Amino acid sequence: MLDIRIKREAKKFVSRILEKNLKISIAESCTGGLFSSYVTYFPGVSKVFIESIVSYSNDSKIKRLGVPDEIIKKHGAVSEPVARLMAEKVKGDSDIGIGITGIAGPGGGTEDKPVGLVYFAVSIYDNTYVKRLNLKGNRDRIRKKTCLEVFMFLSKALKNVLTF
Repeated sequence: MLDIRIKREAKKFVSRILEKNLKISIAESCTGGLFSSYVTYFPGVSKVFIESIVSYSNDSKIKRLGVPDEIIKKHGAVSEPVARLMAEKVKGDSDIGIGITGIAGPGGGTEDKPVGLVYFAVSIYDNTYVKRLNLKGNRDRIRKKTCLEVFMFLSKALKNVLTF
């Protein structure tokens, strides 16, 4: 059931970016490439999909994306500033950059940052929006629910940004 909802939202997003010829780039951590796999499920997306980076480790976030080490040390990898920077850094020359970071579990959670805590950021043109999620469920459900939430957010964001 969740997969059907995700694919429906993904299809709306992909159709919209294809229609408007909007280039996208994605940086994922806790979803491990799952979000990108939903995007690439649809034919024709290669016209607008520039790249996807799975920056699972802090080292990858620093070296591949250019997230400053100081930001990770100060806020942690699962934080609003890191999600924002992931989206902005991966965006490059794309129209849209997406950054996803979180704790899918079953381990890795703390009292301050429990399993199910996810931050995602969407950088569209010159604006970046960040959302915090507190999800419940097992690892698979948290990862899939994250993808669904990002696609639903993107649909709303594109409606607000794209008035042409």
